[in-house]
Amino acid sequence: MPVYNRRSFLDALGTFSATAFLATLTKPAWSRNLDKALMHAESRTPEELAGDEDFWYFVQQSFATNAEMINLNNGGVSPAPKVVQEAMKRLADLSNEGPSYYMWRIVDQAREPLRTDLARISGCSAEEIAIHRNASEALETVIFGLDLKAGDEVVVCKYDYPNCMNAWKQREQREGIKLVWVELALPSEDNDYLVSQYTKAFTAKTKVVHVTHMMNWNGQILPVRRIADAAHQRGIEVIVDGAHTFAQLEFTIPATGADYFGTSLHKWLTAGIGTGMLYVRKDKIAPLYPLMAAPDAKANDIRKFENLGTRPFFIEAAIGKAINFYDMIGAARKEQRLFYLKSYWMKAVKDIPKVKFYTSMKPGFGCAIGVVGIEGKKPSDLDDYLWGQYRIHSVHIDWQDVHGVRITPNVYTTTKDLDKLITAIGEYAKA
Repeated sequence: MPVYNRRSFLDALGTFSATAFLATLTKPAWSRNLDKALMHAESRTPEELAGDEDFWYFVQQSFATNAEMINLNNGGVSPAPKVVQEAMKRLADLSNEGPSYYMWRIVDQAREPLRTDLARISGCSAEEIAIHRNASEALETVIFGLDLKAGDEVVVCKYDYPNCMNAWKQREQREGIKLVWVELALPSEDNDYLVSQYTKAFTAKTKVVHVTHMMNWNGQILPVRRIADAAHQRGIEVIVDGAHTFAQLEFTIPATGADYFGTSLHKWLTAGIGTGMLYVRKDKIAPLYPLMAAPDAKANDIRKFENLGTRPFFIEAAIGKAINFYDMIGAARKEQRLFYLKSYWMKAVKDIPKVKFYTSMKPGFGCAIGVVGIEGKKPSDLDDYLWGQYRIHSVHIDWQDVHGVRITPNVYTTTKDLDKLITAIGEYAKA
């Protein structure tokens, strides 16, 4: 039986190059093929590679896809690549051999190197990153941790995520803060309009603006930096919900202008289910109360937001493998591929009678997520048809002015999968 210690464990979870990372595996066929594909791709631009099905086939082989279904709801939660699954299983087995020893003294020691790696791909300091379980936990830490009083105004939008809105409503009900609701006509390809809808809601009493980087309902991308700059000019703090942009779009968190940023890592980073991250700008850490009590609630230490008690450390530690995989594919390649896949199926069905889109097809206003509806048909009926006739898993949306089925492919999705979606939408629209 192997001997585990802190040094060997941290070495195993260190940052590798693509070649070195794959060399640590037992080299199954899929990893050898991916290694070769990555080497051949080095001289090609992300735009050139976006539609290369041969390259992306080898990426697909890195996932344990189900041949009996086509998963097009990766926006809810994405499957993890095989290397992440294997790491979680291996670390879970180790943890169960002596939980209090291996979990806390061995596995949990990977957190600081992991914090550094997350900060690297986020473009910020490791002292601004807390590891959480999902975007809701990260964002609610901020929502409930801000020092607000009765009469203070918070600008929010009805297209924001329900968990966050419910948290704000709870503060409104209990403490008397005032929520000011932004109205948006979506989809929009007018950044001036989107910014103005927020700025005209600002008043002298506005303390916080809550902005969703990409709406989960229809994939609308908001110009968060412009909104943040306008808010900061008025002394307003900025919370950014980045659940759907982190590791889907190529950007750094500081570039958004966020004071606070929350995301899930089990979506587009493809880490294990139940992983998330909170960014708090360094000068904002001390005044922010933690959601779970810490020894010093006013400490200027990002770790005060991680007092969550016992949790599955083996899932958290495996985030490092998801980062390795993300680095191998490359942020720009991934973004271009996801936009290509969305455009592929939307262009194919856009001229079919009765088809209606709720998502922009223009770069900068959307990426992987696309929502389609059929005039005169219920979204739930289209959702049922896709599953019943083609075993296509999606999710139907009935929220505000969005009434359709949300389609979210990921890097393992093939155009052959989307060809079936195209056929299904055409058949249903004509029925």
